Amino acid sequence: MSFFCLLWVPLFFYFRRTFIGGGNPSGSVWALLLGSITAIFQFFLGYLVSPGGFGFSRWLFGFVDIVSLPVIIPILVCFAMYIFRGFSGEVDFSNFALLWLIPVGAMRALDWSASGNPILLVMIPLLWTALAVGIPFLINWMTNSFNLFISIIAVLCMIALSSSAALTYWAFFSQYTLIGFLLFAVTHIPFVLSFLIKNR
Repeated sequence: MSFFCLLWVPLFFYFRRTFIGGGNPSGSVWALLLGSITAIFQFFLGYLVSPGGFGFSRWLFGFVDIVSLPVIIPILVCFAMYIFRGFSGEVDFSNFALLWLIPVGAMRALDWSASGNPILLVMIPLLWTALAVGIPFLINWMTNSFNLFISIIAVLCMIALSSSAALTYWAFFSQYTLIGFLLFAVTHIPFVLSFLIKNR
């Protein structure tokens, strides 16, 4: 399971880049560099939120330290760099986020390997890729529509997607297995749609 956590993101990145393409060489360098810096900081600073028991603090821990924020941050950084002309040429938000997560995933694999917890070592990398592909899919949907109503719906979907990923972690941790699988499936809806629409 530790190897899955270590290898899933880079293998998925390679698969996605081979069959879908996208990305920017300068963006790739920035993603790996900033992801490595993030992994080093996480290693020395530890978690930002105390997980507590099974309530809101556990969900917040999942959102900030485990599932959602580790993916949201590289997407926001990529968007900011794109706005301020940090890249030249086309930028793929998903590839940027996935590259950022490679060193982060390696650090987490080392950190979580002692526990052998399948929620952390298997479920979390899958949720990372769901968010790394799903959120940019919603961003593209919003930016391509030029419609205020669709933009509002897309933003609400991004918030719901990030929250459902953290809820998935919370549900499995709290041993609500059926709810966890349902939330896991919901979190992957934009992920699946992005591949179906891309390959039409």
